[in-house]
Formats: sequence, structure tokens, C-alpha cells
Amino acid sequence: MQVRTRHTPSFGVARLVLAPGEPVRIESGAMLATSYGVTAQSRAQGGLLKSLARAALAGESFFASTCTAPQQGGWVDVAPKLPGDLHVLELDGRTGWCVTRGCWLASASTVSLETKWGGFRNLFGGEGGFLTHTTGQGPVVVSCYGALDVVTLQPGEYVTIDTGHVVAYADTVQSRLRQAQQGVAQSLKSGAGLVFDFAGPGQVLTQTRNPRELVDWLRVNGLGARS
Repeated sequence: MQVRTRHTPSFGVARLVLAPGEPVRIESGAMLATSYGVTAQSRAQGGLLKSLARAALAGESFFASTCTAPQQGGWVDVAPKLPGDLHVLELDGRTGWCVTRGCWLASASTVSLETKWGGFRNLFGGEGGFLTHTTGQGPVVVSCYGALDVVTLQPGEYVTIDTGHVVAYADTVQSRLRQAQQGVAQSLKSGAGLVFDFAGPGQVLTQTRNPRELVDWLRVNGLGARS
């Protein structure tokens, strides 16, 4: 599979170019268009329990779509739910990546998806709890809200990032979830005031906008105004 992106960094679309008969897994609802003859099938990926874990814990859809190219090959265009940039992770079979809530968009069929525990925050509706762990070989397309920054950490180098701005990080990076400044009770209730501490070596992908803040703004200025 080859990935070609366009309309970045504001409204990214990824074209997944497939060899004859090649399948690709995409987030449910992410398909924008396909070349003629590409077939799509939605199924619970990895069995019932793994799909339930991805949906309930990692914030992804219960069903993922598998698109398969016809014998002459084909392409699939995918787009994220929120406006922003796209990034392609090229897995080499040695280093996996943890992708945060709602940021996985598509991956080659040679990439495995599992749910991994990254901290307690997701139990209360925020980011940073259960993550989508990707391993194997091949490209993984991740999306972000806003622009994307790549933080490259050297061995022994540290950085602290708000959980709502973390998109993904490599397995080589050590991580710790902790309270930033508010009381623990308030953090658990609101999903605010928690940060990730990362230690190198490795890369961390961040987004310049926080989806949680968008939801809060809509609740106060949009949905809340009509209730």
C-alpha cells in the first residue's frame, strides 16, 4: 500500500493506493471515495472482544471497514472527522506506536491493532487511558485536530504534554500520566489537568488543537444554548 496525502495541513485527505487484490483497514465512516471495483466490508476486527475493547476503551468504532482492490488494483480515499493534518507512520516490524483516542484512520493489512492501557483518564471520558497499539510492518495513517508537530526526543530528554494534544508516540518512548495542577477529584470529573511526561529516545506526535476543548465550547455555546 502506498499513501498519498492532499489538502493538508488543514483538511487532509489520504489516498491509499492498493496493489491487485490488496486489502486495507480503515476506520468506520472514514471512506470518502474509491476507484471503481473496490469492495468494502465492515466487520468486527480481531474478534468480538478486541472490537469491544477498541470501541469502549480506545474510542474507535466497533466495526472497521476492510476495502479490497480488484485484480487491476485501485485506490481508497479516507478523511478524518475533524479538520486537520494527516501523518503516515511507516512501521518497520521492530517499533510499534501507541495512537490516542480517535486518531487512527487507516493501516495496511500487515499491521496489527490492539488495545493498550495508557493510564486511568479514559475511564472518565477523557484522553490518555486505553490506546490503540499498532505493530507489524507497513503504513499507518493517523489524523489530528489542527496542525501536527513531531517532537523528537534524544536519550534522556524529557517533555511534558497535555493529554488532549497527544496524537501518538513510539514504543521506544517512556510515558507517565500524572496530575498537572488541579486536585485529583476535579481532574477525574472534568478530564482536565492531566499531562503525559515522555522520556526519549523516540518521537511523539502532537496536535495544535484539543478535541475536548471543542466539545466543551459546543456544549456551552451551541448545544447548551438551545437546551
